[in-house]
Amino acid sequence: MKDISVKGLTKSFSGNKVVSTVSFYLPAGQFLTLLGPSGCGKTTTLRMLAGLESPDAGTIEVGGRLLASGEKRIATPPEKRGMGMVFQNYAIWPHKTVFQNVAFPLQARKVPKPEIRERVLAALDTVGLGGFHDRPAPLLSGGQQQRVALARAVVCNPDVLLLDEPLSNLDAALREEMRFELKGLQARLGLTTVFVTHDQAEAMALSDQVVVMNSGHIEQQDTPRRVYEHPQTQFVMGVLGQVNRLYGRVARDNDGTRNVIVPDSHGPVTLRLPGLDGFEVGAEVALTFRIDAVRLSPEHGVLGGVVASTVYLGQHAEHLINVGDVTLRASSPPDQSLAAGESVRLDLNQDAVRVWTAEAAGFGGNGSGRQTAGVVARGAADGPA
Repeated sequence: MKDISVKGLTKSFSGNKVVSTVSFYLPAGQFLTLLGPSGCGKTTTLRMLAGLESPDAGTIEVGGRLLASGEKRIATPPEKRGMGMVFQNYAIWPHKTVFQNVAFPLQARKVPKPEIRERVLAALDTVGLGGFHDRPAPLLSGGQQQRVALARAVVCNPDVLLLDEPLSNLDAALREEMRFELKGLQARLGLTTVFVTHDQAEAMALSDQVVVMNSGHIEQQDTPRRVYEHPQTQFVMGVLGQVNRLYGRVARDNDGTRNVIVPDSHGPVTLRLPGLDGFEVGAEVALTFRIDAVRLSPEHGVLGGVVASTVYLGQHAEHLINVGDVTLRASSPPDQSLAAGESVRLDLNQDAVRVWTAEAAGFGGNGSGRQTAGVVARGAADGPA
């Protein structure tokens, strides 16, 4: 097991900067996920770790060993970095057997044949493919091909395992099953692992640390729980689940307590939320909260709305609720019957609400999305997340 230190990593293609001064540290044996939408720079970052791309600037160290430096023009070849990698398409050779696919990196290193056989069979056992060594690759299912790719990545006992969206080609049920298998494999082998995905559930289930990327830079790095519960930007909050937004203005009660005035279907509503002391009276703000922070009731709630549509999803139902000029998403137990056109009240879990200034929310400011004045979360004592 070895740690990974990335400092100031930068990469451009044809003058377009796709990774910009990315830095992170991963202790030995931990699992880190690079999370973000397509084009955010996460795969390019992974390819620079692997040695498939060279950084324009910045450094990569593994176990204190300098593998790449843009400034010093150091670029250790991929085969000398001590890393195993699984690609999105698995890169399984269809004309080879399972054994031949897994044995390839050992053969390239001219490992003796008896040792190759021993290590390949052991790697196949590790990924649950014992007895599959003579199977032709085209006869494998998607999940089995993924296991072959994992076996090939770990057969050389790498210091670091790199995974480029290895679950994206699997169906939903198998993808969920493989999350647990992948996490178990990483824990058993104790491999320092960097994983790339755009899937929130994968990042939350697998990671010790999550690095959320946007337009080539890091928005936030923390544990999955901290990133989910204390997002530092609206972008991070949106990446980790569907987000509702209400827009309003900060006001002040007669006793000096700050609140937020928002519209609902019947007119202005005053929301008395904790943690607003950092906002100026009169400031335009955005309230953001996920669908699980909304509770629906025919009679009780701080906001009034009208059901626009309902979708039954088995374990729960999801609803679109028109609240003034805004449409919010909410969920309910499957046996809670709500029909389109029905009036409903919405209550908010205050602990799950974030309040952002106009600048941070992107209306009237620079659109950066970064919280600048305060956050509503577990009371004023919490301060900015």
